[in-house]
Amino acid sequence: MTPVRREGYKFLQDICVPCYFTDASFSLKPSSFMDICQEIAYWAASELGFGYDDLNVHHTAWVLSRMHFHISKYPKWRDNVTIYTWHKGAEGLFYLRDFQLKDAEGEIIASSTSSWLIIDTRTRHIVREGEVFSTLNGSRVNDNAIEEQAPKVVLPKGIEPELVKEHTVSYSDIDIIGHTNNARYMVWAMDAIDYESVSSKRVKDVYINFNKETLAGEKVSIFRVRTEEEGREVYYLEGKVDGRSAFTVKIVF
Repeated sequence: MTPVRREGYKFLQDICVPCYFTDASFSLKPSSFMDICQEIAYWAASELGFGYDDLNVHHTAWVLSRMHFHISKYPKWRDNVTIYTWHKGAEGLFYLRDFQLKDAEGEIIASSTSSWLIIDTRTRHIVREGEVFSTLNGSRVNDNAIEEQAPKVVLPKGIEPELVKEHTVSYSDIDIIGHTNNARYMVWAMDAIDYESVSSKRVKDVYINFNKETLAGEKVSIFRVRTEEEGREVYYLEGKVDGRSAFTVKIVF
């Protein structure tokens, strides 16, 4: 990846899509889109004085709570794309950050909005005040990649979820905060859908909530509901640890 650049308070990075970001059709994986967003979010926050190192001094860290992304066109292996990000300030407990992915011609091919929290890395509790609050408002951008905030995801009522698989959180799942990386939940969700479906159809929208962190050694039971909404195939998935919801995701094909 090339270095991060900025246009005002928007940050961008040029990417030549690597093979390990793609599937068997050479197309970008949804989880890889989340990886790209996460990386530039860290860089952008650091440039503005509230990045990983700035928060770590105070034993705090950013964690992703909710995300919605829409992919209208999938880039392929070796395509040149540009990821943009900007933050929109605080709304209640959440800090809002948007993303856009553009192709080489400047067309928007993916859009996303995300909601973040700050936690104390010692207690794992949400932090509601601190130095970061005073530095945010001066650099916020009043622009929307997706106007509505990422919503709460709830499995549909009246349909019994099917237990699909169990996953033990392992080395490859853990990130720099010491818990499961957000994009790994998307990997688990896609792997809980039949391969014939995920390999032959394109994901259009993903709505994902992170309800409880998961740690190395914990066993996550993953449940699935398949339904149709407005003529589209939709999967709801939920991961639970000891009966408590760790994540929920809605995937629209």
